[in-house]
Amino acid sequence: MKVLVCLTLLILCCVSHVKVVTIQSCPMAAGSFIQTKVEETVTLTCVNDVSMDPSNQHELQWYRNGALVDLKEENRLNRSSLCIQPVSREDNLAIFTCQLKNDASMNNSIKLDVQFPPDLNGTEEMFVEETSNVALSCHVHANPPVTVSWKRDGELLDLTTGSYKTTNNGITTQLTIPKIKRDVHQGLYTCEAHSDVYGIMNKTFKVTVEDKVLKFPLGPTIAGLVVVVCTIVIAIISRRNQIKECCKHN
Repeated sequence: MKVLVCLTLLILCCVSHVKVVTIQSCPMAAGSFIQTKVEETVTLTCVNDVSMDPSNQHELQWYRNGALVDLKEENRLNRSSLCIQPVSREDNLAIFTCQLKNDASMNNSIKLDVQFPPDLNGTEEMFVEETSNVALSCHVHANPPVTVSWKRDGELLDLTTGSYKTTNNGITTQLTIPKIKRDVHQGLYTCEAHSDVYGIMNKTFKVTVEDKVLKFPLGPTIAGLVVVVCTIVIAIISRRNQIKECCKHN
């Protein structure tokens, strides 16, 4: 019994001297995640268990995704604050780690969950030649992810007809129209993103189909002209004597 008590006291004694690094945050974290939005501010404060003892000064370090953050000297000892302002899309899923400089095993981390809408707005005007292949692209990267639909002149596109092809990799969605035809495809196309957080956002493409322009075969034409000119020059040179005699008589 005495042995058990001694072991318990020894364990408690060891635990009480372990240097624990903790991170306080505003807004408050949910576990190891902080949910926030673009343009907002996140404040992180790193503290270790000896911060109240002036005789124990421990330097703290901050890392963002493994890269050391430059801190002022007065913001390193025992208590260190980091301000992310304003929060951007690039901060989504960024991991911020605080650790003791002289003991990297004493650390704590927190990850940002940044909500942001897709970058969709405005109207883009497109003039395309008939029978050409056309691609309409929308940037739909968002957190949380959005669902996307395509419309033509306000009506949902039937993507089963083979007249259209769509792709979506979570970053960009694209509508492809192979061999576009004026009577079938000309009109207003809308890329529409649906979000439970941000509602409905869209971008419009005004597609005008023009007559196909017959492209002038410039290369072969130039080659042909060169041949003709060379032939004329050679003919003149070969008959220069006859031309001289003709000129004398005149």
